[in-house]
Amino acid sequence: MARIFEYFVVCGIGPEIRTLDGNRGFHGTGIMYLSSLLDQYPSLNHTLYPPPPPQLPTCVLPAGVQFYASGFDSTDPSSFPRSYPIVLTEGDGSKIYVSCIAFRDPVCEDIAEAYRIPANSFADKCICFVSRAPSFGILRDALEEIFLLCFSKTGSSKPLWDVIAYLVSNVPLPTPGKDRVLFAIENSLLAVEFPPTDGLPHADISFQPLVQCLDVDNFIKLFTAVLIERRILLRSDKYSLLTLASEAICHLLYPFRWQHVYIPLLFFSGVDYIDAPTPYMMGLHSGVDTFGLTMDGVVVVDLVHNLITTSEEIPQIPEPEYSSLRGDILKLLYPNVVGIDQMKAGSFSEQCPRSGSRPWGEDHDLHLRFIFLKFIASILGGYRNFIENTANQIFNSQAFLKKRSRSTNQPLDPMISQFLDSQGFLYYLERGLGSEENGDNLLDKIQDAIGKGQNPFSVLPSFLTERDIVTISDPGIGISGNRAKFCYDRFPANIRTEEQDEKRKQILAAASGALEYSGKHTPSSPSMHAGRESNTENLSPRERAAERERMVLDIKVKLQGLWLRLLKLGATDDPLSSFEYGTILALIESDAEGIGGSGFVECIREHIHSGWTCQLTEEQFIAVKELLKIAISRATARNDMATVRDALEVSAEMHKKDVNNVPDYVQRHLRSLPIWDELRFWEGYFEYLLDRFSNKSTNYATLVTTQLIIVAMHMAGLGLSETDSWYMIETIAGKNNIGYKHIIQIRGFLSHIRQICVGYWGIYSGKSQSVSSFGLTSPRPQDTADSTQQSSEASVVGRSWVQSMFSRDRASSFSRVRQGTTDSATNDNGSLLKQDVSASGPKKVQTNIRMLRGHSGAVTALHCVTKREVWDLVGDREDAGFFISGSTDCTVKIWDPSLRGSELRATLKGHTRTVRAISSDRGKVVSGSDDQSVLVWDKQTTQLLEELKGHEAQVSIVRMLSGERVLTAAHDGTVKMWDVRTDTCVANVGRCSSAILCMEYDDSSGILAAGGRDAVANIWDIRAGRQMHKLVGHSKWIRSVRMVGDTVITGSDDWTARVWSVSQGTCDSVLACHDGPVLSVEYSIADKGIITGSNDGLLRFWETDDGVVRCVKNVTIHNSSILSVNAGEHWLGIGAADNSMSLFHRPQERLGALSGTGSKMAGWQLYRTPQKAVAMVRCVAFDLERKRICTGGRNGMLRLWDATINI
Repeated sequence: MARIFEYFVVCGIGPEIRTLDGNRGFHGTGIMYLSSLLDQYPSLNHTLYPPPPPQLPTCVLPAGVQFYASGFDSTDPSSFPRSYPIVLTEGDGSKIYVSCIAFRDPVCEDIAEAYRIPANSFADKCICFVSRAPSFGILRDALEEIFLLCFSKTGSSKPLWDVIAYLVSNVPLPTPGKDRVLFAIENSLLAVEFPPTDGLPHADISFQPLVQCLDVDNFIKLFTAVLIERRILLRSDKYSLLTLASEAICHLLYPFRWQHVYIPLLFFSGVDYIDAPTPYMMGLHSGVDTFGLTMDGVVVVDLVHNLITTSEEIPQIPEPEYSSLRGDILKLLYPNVVGIDQMKAGSFSEQCPRSGSRPWGEDHDLHLRFIFLKFIASILGGYRNFIENTANQIFNSQAFLKKRSRSTNQPLDPMISQFLDSQGFLYYLERGLGSEENGDNLLDKIQDAIGKGQNPFSVLPSFLTERDIVTISDPGIGISGNRAKFCYDRFPANIRTEEQDEKRKQILAAASGALEYSGKHTPSSPSMHAGRESNTENLSPRERAAERERMVLDIKVKLQGLWLRLLKLGATDDPLSSFEYGTILALIESDAEGIGGSGFVECIREHIHSGWTCQLTEEQFIAVKELLKIAISRATARNDMATVRDALEVSAEMHKKDVNNVPDYVQRHLRSLPIWDELRFWEGYFEYLLDRFSNKSTNYATLVTTQLIIVAMHMAGLGLSETDSWYMIETIAGKNNIGYKHIIQIRGFLSHIRQICVGYWGIYSGKSQSVSSFGLTSPRPQDTADSTQQSSEASVVGRSWVQSMFSRDRASSFSRVRQGTTDSATNDNGSLLKQDVSASGPKKVQTNIRMLRGHSGAVTALHCVTKREVWDLVGDREDAGFFISGSTDCTVKIWDPSLRGSELRATLKGHTRTVRAISSDRGKVVSGSDDQSVLVWDKQTTQLLEELKGHEAQVSIVRMLSGERVLTAAHDGTVKMWDVRTDTCVANVGRCSSAILCMEYDDSSGILAAGGRDAVANIWDIRAGRQMHKLVGHSKWIRSVRMVGDTVITGSDDWTARVWSVSQGTCDSVLACHDGPVLSVEYSIADKGIITGSNDGLLRFWETDDGVVRCVKNVTIHNSSILSVNAGEHWLGIGAADNSMSLFHRPQERLGALSGTGSKMAGWQLYRTPQKAVAMVRCVAFDLERKRICTGGRNGMLRLWDATINI
């Protein structure tokens, strides 16, 4: 059975004394000395647990050990014992929890004599309980009982180390949620229990110190910095506070984990670690000086003065999550103030447990953790819908961000974007916690509960179950015949073995002899150094390993600082004579074990992973290139292929820009090294890639091909001749038995990369042509003069050949190599196919899809000119069926689909920011923008007529009304009516408490409905000049609204749609079958039914049966958010965010048949849907009369589908 106590450890001054600077011997009381491991139980030779980490003595006394003339003094607070916890992190990320008590203890007489320390001196000593269980409370309580028992005047009934041995050996870990273990230390009864594993992870700490030290805004800022994995440095004058604050913020990250360096209490001599370029979370005592450290980008959190400073801005949590999180924290901290208006209503008590004014306790800790868990569930709403491959947990972050951007009607949020790229989120996905198979975690449970309208607290397990009592009794207590008591004047040493005692005597004898010898020789005498070497040889293997680990860490820290300074070389500096270059070079060349070279390459790699752009200046480029050459040469001589491999990869990232702004990579300048011509290296590198990216769900041939392409890219980057490259690739491919088609793909890719390199950098020397075993002629460079003259043509030919070969059915194997380029690849592929078709013969093939190009930015607004808008007594206007688009490029464009090939009719310029809304009538076009203005244009002359200003935020909706009126709504929460003829605002129709996202107006009745971020549907009677109703029921943003007669339908982010009565102001029905926000709602007048589209990709058809609205049909042909639904008398158009479209109709009505007696809404049948193209869509417009659907993409193109053409 596992034990709660792994070790009891004593640290302090041992027989070998060293200062923090490494100098041996005693140098006075004002100097700090290194701590040593003095005693432990169990002993080193046991097999129950792995040994304590070698850095434990240094970490438990972070300031080092100091000598004192006196011990405990009741009048001197600085002499009081100190109790504090620390946390150590091992290489695999597991944590070791340590409870410490530091106190002054007399120096052992033999040590004082050997080092001539003044008699009756005291020194710092620390006793510790070490555990793998995060039970700070029981570790602290047990340790304090041991300490009090040691120095008790009445003494203990057993030897102190016997008490310790019994505790460590017999107190088990309790079963979570089931057992309560009781045990005694002398006359004190202690208990330990763990909560159930299906709730929040066990956190035996109080979160109160953290919320007391920081105000709410700084508290949230610190949490944000940790969430996006910045470099965090906590400062305080109390050791306990640093550890408790670090652990508290890590627990608030749940279900994510901090994946980087984690040192809650940094030992004072390790202050240089703060300049490390990789993310970390460290705690440092306020008394340690950080002068001389760069501290660039470090988030310094002063827990004493409630202050956060950093040179890099921390992005703010987006709204509305920020306000919700801040409000929840304030409710917890100050319930009597925040809830003063809600005391009688009781709404607060329904949402969360009432804290009142009681002292902070465990329920407050639980509530605070749940607040942050609910916040994470909010910002990741619907994230499971974007996990594209449940086997590999591939998360489509771009699609998620765009969905969120559309749902919040805001640009992509940098904080969310950085969080999705964090190691914590990626590791969460790798663990599979977000997949459907492993969705039984609290984050997913909370999201499901919120989606169903349940209380989020209901997902927490009950803690009311009775625990089984497990009693641990010490049979040795109270049976001593003479009832002897054991009293101590100092903390006793454990019994040493003969071997340990002999070694101690040798060390002290050597120290005593060195002091006598130093009186006759100067400190610089060679014999002194010989003495040091001999002492080093006396170290045990474990001490030697710890010494080497300390040396490796010191070299790496120095390299990180030198590397950062190297990147600051100016244009006037000589890189090869700089101090930084010379020092790094010395560390690489003088290190026989390769620590310097491998550490330098690792330092670059970590800097790249931390977000460095990898661009170097000319001076930096020269220095880095030479250092990498030397590091690779030294690693090759040592047969250290791992360092060579890492150097190859980082050299492919670092570059400088030449005069033509073309990147020149360091890798190209490493060609002279002979290792690249050796097949054994590339075979080893290929095996490494295969092991690194292997996956059971991946086809083996595809996996081999993908990794060989990576190998080919590095070969081309180095400038290897195509003959040699192809020979080595072909050899590796032959050993792995991949098919002929995959060989063609690799061959084509190598040729393509080769042509690109030749096109700019010139020809590489090659060997004679050879024929492969697959019957393919190996590529041979052309004549130098001919290639130089036709380099650009060759590049185009090579690119075209490769792209034509990698058609859609073949390119899937390269998806993992070229992620993020799907859109452009598709477009290029499309254009290539079109050229091939047109070139194959004179016959023109008509297509039902047209790509309308003209915008240089994302299309953000799209409007179709309907027949109703432009009808007059003369008849149909020619502009019926036109599409009008707005973009982030600040322009409005008018498109005529009847002019195939030249659809763009006009471009309207006038806005200074993104266009968000468009409308039109017979003679005018009106547009609203982020520049807070509304512009009115003449549709025929394209002249700007009026500029309507009055909104104080971005304009989200515009509507042209009869009588030269314009209705607008904006994010300032206002709805305004304008008279275009007089350029004035004739009415402030109404105001909402937050941004308006959707609006519907019935011109015949004068009723207007609007909804937005305040989750309230507001109804106004414009003609009467009054607000009719505030329809309250939704709990999140209202995204869509539709009004027909006396019925209003709203769709919300709370995963529901609601049906309201305008006249009564009541909610008639709640439609709650979607698994995501409802982004679009529509009412079919002919069927008197409702259609809803959601973020879950589902289309649901609803109709009323005996007064109850029920879902009669589900459509699942779309895989992304349904952005828009438009129902006509006979046709229904659907547009989704993944650029998919569909058109539905009712066959019986189209054929003139009578309607059946069954469900009318279920009669909608899919008419056609075009081939899906990979692109992200932001807006959709419909022309159902002509069976056309148009989508506006993130890439700035409009995709027009004409369903009348059946391809």
